[in-house]
Amino acid sequence: MKSRLIFTAISIFVIAGSLLLDSCKKTDVSVRATIIPFNVPAGFPAPVFDFSRSPITQEGFQLGRKLFHDGRLSIDGNYPCSSCHQQLAAFTTFEHDRSHGINNSHTLRNAPSLSNLAWIPIFNQDGSAATLDDVFRSHITHTNEMGENVSRVVDKLKADTAYQRLFRAAFGQKNISAELMFDALSQYVLNLVSADSKYDKVMKGQAAFSVQEQQGYTVFQAKCASCHKEPLFTDYSFRNIGLEIDPDLKDYGRMQVTGNKNDSLKFRVPSLRNLEFTSYYSHDGRFSFPRMMLQHYRFGVKQSSTLDPLLVNGISLTNAEEDAIVAFLRTLSDSTFLNNPNYKE
Repeated sequence: MKSRLIFTAISIFVIAGSLLLDSCKKTDVSVRATIIPFNVPAGFPAPVFDFSRSPITQEGFQLGRKLFHDGRLSIDGNYPCSSCHQQLAAFTTFEHDRSHGINNSHTLRNAPSLSNLAWIPIFNQDGSAATLDDVFRSHITHTNEMGENVSRVVDKLKADTAYQRLFRAAFGQKNISAELMFDALSQYVLNLVSADSKYDKVMKGQAAFSVQEQQGYTVFQAKCASCHKEPLFTDYSFRNIGLEIDPDLKDYGRMQVTGNKNDSLKFRVPSLRNLEFTSYYSHDGRFSFPRMMLQHYRFGVKQSSTLDPLLVNGISLTNAEEDAIVAFLRTLSDSTFLNNPNYKE
């Protein structure tokens, strides 16, 4: 009996010591990692994402950038995240209504911009993803998108000695897992912040609107800002804006997530930032120019039981007001964001 007690005590001591050593190693790695402070742009609200619990590091960001541009996350190697979210189009799909996926397929919806994700409370245009991990997993596994299995992606990364080094630098271990892969991808996309447009410079007193831009801003504040709330130019709500359903896509938006008929045809209000670069427009990309979207609000709103109350009578605009709003919307273009070398492959 005495020998058993001694053996048990020794075992507990060894296990405790091992755990303590492992904890020290992790602490050492976190100290060595280079934290990238997340700077909230002037005038922006506090982000929804909690960076105190999951900070961005230089090593994690670099790993996430490599993963974002790596075709091996798709089954045939041809469809990395960046194939649908291209920097030259403000991380949307350049001049496409809907993105391409494997086997010549098309995605269901127009690819949204990945800018300013730290402020989004719930993801996807129908709110079907609670976290960024959910977003990554669904895109990787979707049959019309990347068409791969997450475990197979992890196996591909494990076989690459370069990734072993990168994961060790970012997380202190050569072990590669889906959780760490998603963490690195999150660090990359959360750092995609767009806040250096002419509008932003005007708000900081560093530039001035032209006469027409100022007229457009005044009209925008009166007739558009209730849904496209400054400075992010969205309130992240889900609304039916009076579009007829596409008979082929049969996309009912938020209702497909909640099962509530009152959510029929409701989609998340998109940000208007970088609108000039992100054609096409609406959830399914049916409009090729911003002006077409404005004309929908003037003349094309279809009545239905779930139509947003603010649009029951459409939006009344004169031709001059429409021109002015278009001029103002161009001030939301952030060329610095499109050309930031830190985001490139």
